[in-house]
Amino acid sequence: MRAPRDLSGNWASGTPWRHGLALLVVFAPLALLLSMPPIVLDPVYHGYADRREFVGIPNFLDVISSVPYLLAGVAGLHTCRRMEPGSTWPAWIVFFGGVALVGAGSAYYHWNPSNDTLLWDRLPMTLGFTGLFVAILTDYMNQRLGARLLVPAVLLGLASAIYGHWYDDLRLYAWVQSLPLLAIFAAFLLYRPGYTHRGHLLLALACYVLAKLAELYDHQVFAFTAGIVGGHTLKHVLAALGICAIVVMLKRRTPIRAETPR
Repeated sequence: MRAPRDLSGNWASGTPWRHGLALLVVFAPLALLLSMPPIVLDPVYHGYADRREFVGIPNFLDVISSVPYLLAGVAGLHTCRRMEPGSTWPAWIVFFGGVALVGAGSAYYHWNPSNDTLLWDRLPMTLGFTGLFVAILTDYMNQRLGARLLVPAVLLGLASAIYGHWYDDLRLYAWVQSLPLLAIFAAFLLYRPGYTHRGHLLLALACYVLAKLAELYDHQVFAFTAGIVGGHTLKHVLAALGICAIVVMLKRRTPIRAETPR
């Protein structure tokens, strides 16, 4: 007789190979990073293309474009209030709470970019990364993971930002930053969906990839737009749009109930 399936649409037992592959997808990049030399912060990291001041606010567009994070995070928290509390609910709260705090941390950092202010941008980012990571794994892999994994994951994320700041070694932080991407990859590759509208996760992933590209080509985007907007400003807006896609997913999704095997 087949084992029963949980809400996530996956067999509650009988598929250890899937879990093993998921762990490999998540932890293999960490092993690779730790085998490499320390990743140090680029000395010109804080040299953003758009440094224009407006109404007394330095780096105006990079500062003001942090507000969409706050708005997206608050929208997500409001959506969580309407959700029925369950195994993933705390992880979604941490995710959207972290995103809202990123709005404040990012604005604070871009007002006066430095190594010290950067830490206050990255700390709430780790809440967002780890909260989303745990939420996805809980939704797709095992409904009991949320209660067991959330606190350790959050502490690990915070520690990665602090360690990177103190020791100028971003390997662990880079891995924490990649956790949601690895979780989405493992979920779509190995597990059947437990909810509808999971395509919104792919939309969020696409927005995040575009955001990272815009960040990478900050100066080139600024030059291409004839000094209208820098790539880092677009990064903020694109990343916030990705978060909005997740908010819409949570509002619209419904559980996919598996048929009971006979």
